Amino acid sequence: MLELFTVISITIIVAIVPGPDFVVVVRNALMGGRLSGIMTALGIALALGVHVTYALAGIGLLVSQSIFLFNTLKLIGAAYLIFLGVTMYRTASSKMDDVETKATISPWRALRWGFLTNVTNPKATMFALSVFVQVTSPATPLLTQVGYGFIMAGGVFLWFVLVTMFFTFTPIREAFLKIKKSLEQSLGVLLAAFGIGIALTTSSTR
Repeated sequence: MLELFTVISITIIVAIVPGPDFVVVVRNALMGGRLSGIMTALGIALALGVHVTYALAGIGLLVSQSIFLFNTLKLIGAAYLIFLGVTMYRTASSKMDDVETKATISPWRALRWGFLTNVTNPKATMFALSVFVQVTSPATPLLTQVGYGFIMAGGVFLWFVLVTMFFTFTPIREAFLKIKKSLEQSLGVLLAAFGIGIALTTSSTR
């Protein structure tokens, strides 16, 4: 019971703290609508499933113990976030007819954005490891650990669905779309800043 409570608590904390996932969900929800936001959330949940899988397999522990491997993963993730942020900034437009169709935010593309943003994020790696290395024990049955993985992915998905519902509520969305260009540019800068922050963080601070 204590393990379950800890897993749920960690998931809630990790989910609600704003980061790259939050930025991408908000952007896609505002610019592409509710479906885009939900598909982005699904992509994030699927990526978290990848982190859970290699954490269970012990690969995540190997990565966390290797400075080279961890830094390689970190730099790949940072480069992707910076690229995404720069792209978001450069393609920002104040034209309202771009909404819903801008950048071709199809369900598949929204899912891909969410998946790649999370799967390349080293903080998501450490989130999974914090549960399966520090919370669970060798005596925890494998099925129980898999269940924890579903709770983690499901909890994060539900949180970002709520975020999507909030930002696609008509009055709120319309208010944000009035500052569409500056909003997209700000989100792009924020996403790139997350990437730069990850790249500059040394492994010794883990």
